[in-house]
Amino acid sequence: MLYKELAELYKRLDSTSKRLEKTYYISELIKKTPKKDLEKVVLLAQGKIFPDWTDKKIGVASKLVVKAISKATGASVRDIEEAWRKHGDLGDVARNLLEKRKQASLMPKELELDWVFMSLRKLAEHEGKGSVESKVTLISELLINAGPDEARYITRTVLDKLRVGIGSGSMRDAIIWAFFSEELGIRYNSGNNDIELSEADRAKYNQMSEKVQYAYDLINDFGELALRLKERGLKGLDEVSLEVGKPINAMLFQKAKDIGDAFSIVGKPAAFEYKYDGFRMQIHIVQSKVQIFTRRLEDVTEQFPEVVDALKKSIRAKSCILDAEAVGYSPATKKYVPFQKISQRIKRKYNIDEMAKKFPVEINIFDIIYYDGKSTINEPFHERRKFLEKIVKEKPFSLVLAKQLITSDEKEAQDFYNESLKMGEEGAMAKNLEGIYKPGSRVGYGVKIKSIMDPLDLVIVAAEYGEGKRSGWLTSFYLACSDNGKLVEIGKVSTGLKELEEQGTTFKEMTGLLKPLVRKSSGKFVELKPEIVIEVGYEEIQKSVNYSSGYALRFPRFIRLRTDEKTVDDINTAEDVEQLYEQQRARG
Repeated sequence: MLYKELAELYKRLDSTSKRLEKTYYISELIKKTPKKDLEKVVLLAQGKIFPDWTDKKIGVASKLVVKAISKATGASVRDIEEAWRKHGDLGDVARNLLEKRKQASLMPKELELDWVFMSLRKLAEHEGKGSVESKVTLISELLINAGPDEARYITRTVLDKLRVGIGSGSMRDAIIWAFFSEELGIRYNSGNNDIELSEADRAKYNQMSEKVQYAYDLINDFGELALRLKERGLKGLDEVSLEVGKPINAMLFQKAKDIGDAFSIVGKPAAFEYKYDGFRMQIHIVQSKVQIFTRRLEDVTEQFPEVVDALKKSIRAKSCILDAEAVGYSPATKKYVPFQKISQRIKRKYNIDEMAKKFPVEINIFDIIYYDGKSTINEPFHERRKFLEKIVKEKPFSLVLAKQLITSDEKEAQDFYNESLKMGEEGAMAKNLEGIYKPGSRVGYGVKIKSIMDPLDLVIVAAEYGEGKRSGWLTSFYLACSDNGKLVEIGKVSTGLKELEEQGTTFKEMTGLLKPLVRKSSGKFVELKPEIVIEVGYEEIQKSVNYSSGYALRFPRFIRLRTDEKTVDDINTAEDVEQLYEQQRARG
């Protein structure tokens, strides 16, 4: 298979903002892809060369790519950097330079997809002495043999900036369309940008979607999923299983308005636990090997050596996968501290022992999804809790079970919730005692009860440059929530970011994250690709005709970046905003 077929797909994806149209284009390529190339095509279509369960990256800096473009085209580094500043996209720079070169020379041999894929993987493997030069050579060889459009997308893939608008939902649906369109009667109508399905077929489609999503949540690899379906059909999905060392998508929890609402969703009696103000840890243990993953499936084992030691001493199991929350506390007062205090440990690559002493964490274990060779996801929650009580040797301020109360009494549950808030936590969780563990799903087996005015996770869609001493920074950020697959604006925020690094997230840092995402600019205003998710606090929600959501945030303030945990697929919805608004009104 030739790489140009994939480049043609990228061009089509770039040409439309319609999700279903993108899904159709991907499904058509998957249909005709040979089995030997299928996993590679599915990965590359997402701009990846490794599946989601591993945090391996190509890891090539922009300056190195500039050198490779120079070597491939003969253009000077200075000219390339000038063109880069002008266009804002090194992929476009590579394309334009290759276009000029192709007009003056014979076309080289066509690029095989397999060669491109393996070359990209080699980039991730080159380390140590001489690795920089070997990476430049590898990239330049790809570009020398590429056509202009191929060069654009190879460059973007190398930089992990493909950005053709393919989310996990689109890829899941594309795989279903590719293998089951005839069986389900799927017909894409480009005129209406919709799929034509009978009511009965729509129900089948939804069931299929749930089944494919469930399998993906277990293995986090659309490439493997597509190959299983091509080889064995739905039987291939039935054979999907958990594997220690491969993180799965964590079960998510919907929100409840209050304790009464929580009971109505999960039933009585229910298990109540603290809603900790920390970050999710998925812990994999087999014999003496421990791996720790974040909610975004990043391996952070090396950043938490004291947690690894505690797990080795305190977990009595040959193998297991645990779901937990890491909560920071003050070494002096032993009081819990906000997430922001410990968040810097997640990305830390140096002075790790010093950071562990300065910002220690307590691991609160609340679920088990694999135990001594067997999956426990279909066991009821009360049985999973018994497994935890059997294998966890607790030690305060190191490793403990999540504090739990089982009750049918609303006052008792409310007191537990209030106690959690007094301890500095976010609220409480309520869980169905018979509930199974549903990876990646909000299905009503558990809910979270937080303070009425929850912060919102929103995506930045535009920004404005500041004035005076802030003139080189983006300082005002336009925010959007999602509404049935579209993004609708809800306000703009400029409060909460800092000028000095030691004070928190800075305007400079945010500008660095957003500049590569600029779509177009006009004066101080820039329109952005929606990728950076932030948590936003506010005083209240108001009705507004100024924003497309119909709402506006009063006194919004930046709280924190959510890029380590959330993508644009995870942001709050217009429905969430409406519910918060109605709760606010009811409260008076």
